[in-house]
Parts: sequence; structure tokens; C-alpha cells
Amino acid sequence: MRILIVEDERKMAAFIRKGLTEHGFVASSVADGEEGLDAAMTEGYDALIVDVMLPRRDGWSLVQQLRAQRVDTPVLFLTARDSVGDRVKGLELGADDYLVKPFAFSELLARVRTLLRRPPSRRPERYQVGDLDIDLVKWRAMRAGMELQLTPKEFQLLAHLAKFAGEVLTRENIVEHVWEMHFDASANVLDVMMRRLRAKVDNPFEKKLVQTVRGVGYVVSAD
Repeated sequence: MRILIVEDERKMAAFIRKGLTEHGFVASSVADGEEGLDAAMTEGYDALIVDVMLPRRDGWSLVQQLRAQRVDTPVLFLTARDSVGDRVKGLELGADDYLVKPFAFSELLARVRTLLRRPPSRRPERYQVGDLDIDLVKWRAMRAGMELQLTPKEFQLLAHLAKFAGEVLTRENIVEHVWEMHFDASANVLDVMMRRLRAKVDNPFEKKLVQTVRGVGYVVSAD
């Protein structure tokens, strides 16, 4: 089993790497978030141990980007940030476990082994809303048998709305889950993107799927 440690404290990284190696794992480490993201995306690790406070890209962003790219490698956050809010944030971003420093190596080892025993999560491969079909594997959206020419961000936006079909999503929710960089949800970036999306998803068709709920947000529904 191959484990990647993303930790900028070199003594800590060496300690974890040595312990895992002694227990039969193939462990390697990198010291910043950008390098960690690149390695996690390309090297095929079985699990990741990720610090939160990292140079270049923090652990929150690293895990969020992995999940956005549908990389399901189990992630254990290992950090000194111990508030309930931090723990909740880490898990909501897609981490599988959260261990606070300082820690006993025996506990770290037990948690890593538990992660590796878990079956991979079964994520949906497609969403369907009326005659709209979104293939998450092929990254393709079809409506009434016609392929929609969407940009990657438009596809991500449509997929997020379709995931919660029939449920009104607030502007804040959409911004948080679709855009990697945070911006004021009242800004017109979302409005511009929704207009472009409607032009492709709804304008050529009689039935309109993308609806605005004034003062709240947006919903995709075939009703």
C-alpha cells in the first residue's frame, strides 16, 4: 500500500514516513500543497495524510480540488487545528478522517488501516432530469438526445444543480460548491454564468428546466 504524506514540518513527515515504512507501507512525503496535489492526481496512492496549513496550497484546497476532479483516494487530515468547526469543514470538503496533533503513532496507524479497509464510495455516474442526461464519467451533457456544448465550469454548475434536482439551492451554496475561489455571492459572476447556461440548456427547447427563485437562488426541475 502506498501512502503520501503532505506535511511541511520535515521532522514530523520523517517520523510518520519511518513509522509507516516499519509497518509495511510504502510511504513518501512532499512539503507543500501544490506538489501534494500533483502527486495525488498522478501517482495513484492508496491513501493520503494531509496537513491543513501548507505552503502554496493549503490542505483544505488540496482535498477540495481532488474531490472536484473525482479523485476518491482516502484522506486523513492531520493538523493542530482542533476546533469542531475545523473538523466539520475538513469532513465536508471530502476528507475521510481527522486526527489532531499531537497524536500517538499507534492511533494514526490504526486510522490509516481503517481507511484502507473501507470499500470505495460509490458515486453516481449520471444525473437525469426530464430529457436532460448528465454523464459524469464522460463529462458530457445531453438534452433530448442533443449534446450540449458546455465549458467545464458550465458543466460543473449544471451537474451541481442536477444533483439536487427539485431543491432550491441558494446563491451561496452554488458559489461555495462550484467555484474554487470564493467571491461575494451577490456579485454578478453567477448571474452571467446562469445566463450562459440557460442559453445552452433551455433556449433551444420549449420546456425550461433552469428556474430562478427570486431572493433565494436557483433550481433545476422537470416539473
